[in-house]
Amino acid sequence: MNKNGPIVIIEDDPDDQLILTEIFAELPYKNELVFFDDGVQALNYLIETEVEPFLVLSDINMPKLNGMELRDKIHNNEDLRLKSIPYLFFTTSAEQKHVIDAYSRSIQGFFVKPSNYDKLKQVMVKIVEYWQDCESPNYIKDVQQ
Repeated sequence: MNKNGPIVIIEDDPDDQLILTEIFAELPYKNELVFFDDGVQALNYLIETEVEPFLVLSDINMPKLNGMELRDKIHNNEDLRLKSIPYLFFTTSAEQKHVIDAYSRSIQGFFVKPSNYDKLKQVMVKIVEYWQDCESPNYIKDVQQ
């Protein structure tokens, strides 16, 4: 996980994209935000880019390739799996079936989007700070040999 890499946000709602852009503009993080309207665009980016993203925040219900299908494709791609990019669902509702399906796909988090701006901002802070403090196989500091 590249803690300085972009945060990939897969969200087909332009209003949600705008709100997340505004929230991150208010926060101290330097990570670039990279938005995709559907899972196909995001998958192509993740496969083709040389940049290793910091996080992937994905909606579940999207056109062309939904979040569950995208997660499967990422998890089944050895190159992407080895990058250890945290993949989190960030969606408008939490049906039990979706939560169970998500965790059965080795998802690293499932969050429901708060409708309140300040709560949404708090959730973003918690997510980013948690993953900034987390170690990953490719970026361990002071490895003893």
